[in-house]
Amino acid sequence: MEGLLGTTWPVFVGLTVILFGGAAFLTGQAVAGTWRPWWQTVPYAFLLGIGDRFLTYALFHGELLSPTGYLVHSLVLLAIASFAYRITRAHRLVKQYPWLYERSGLLSWRARGG
Repeated sequence: MEGLLGTTWPVFVGLTVILFGGAAFLTGQAVAGTWRPWWQTVPYAFLLGIGDRFLTYALFHGELLSPTGYLVHSLVLLAIASFAYRITRAHRLVKQYPWLYERSGLLSWRARGG
């Protein structure tokens, strides 16, 4: 598992999931909050992946140029950012257009029946 991640499991959870995952969550909220399309979370997630790989290398002596580690970390961050994007988009649509939409779950909305 360490070869795939480019670091140890606790460093992956602490740095990628908790620290950079929080940044990815806020990134997804910011992109959705400004009504930008979903695909704009992709470059931001991969930029966060670069920062994550650097801090893994600098603080925990992880492998800096690990292509699989970078890809796995960036995809995890993209998943977190996408999740936040969808939650925020659903909330904003229902809040801003209550006569048109209603919540149908955590990540979705539907047109009001009528």
